[in-house]
Amino acid sequence: MGMPVRIDDTLYGQARVQAKSEHRTIAGQIEFWAMIGRAALDNPDLPIDFIRDLLIVRAEGKGNSTPFVPEGKRS
Repeated sequence: MGMPVRIDDTLYGQARVQAKSEHRTIAGQIEFWAMIGRAALDNPDLPIDFIRDLLIVRAEGKGNSTPFVPEGKRS
């Protein structure tokens, strides 16, 4: 269930721009930022770019992934 939340106009504008470039809703963009922030606080030893990329890959699902094949076992 969605809940209305008041946010700063500047943050809203930044989310609108980023959401458009990443094909998300504004609410979806703010939720994505919140997930990244929460994961970063829970894992302070991981780089923020790694956390972001991991969340994106997890959202894509396994259907778009390519299995990892170690270099020595490639055909």
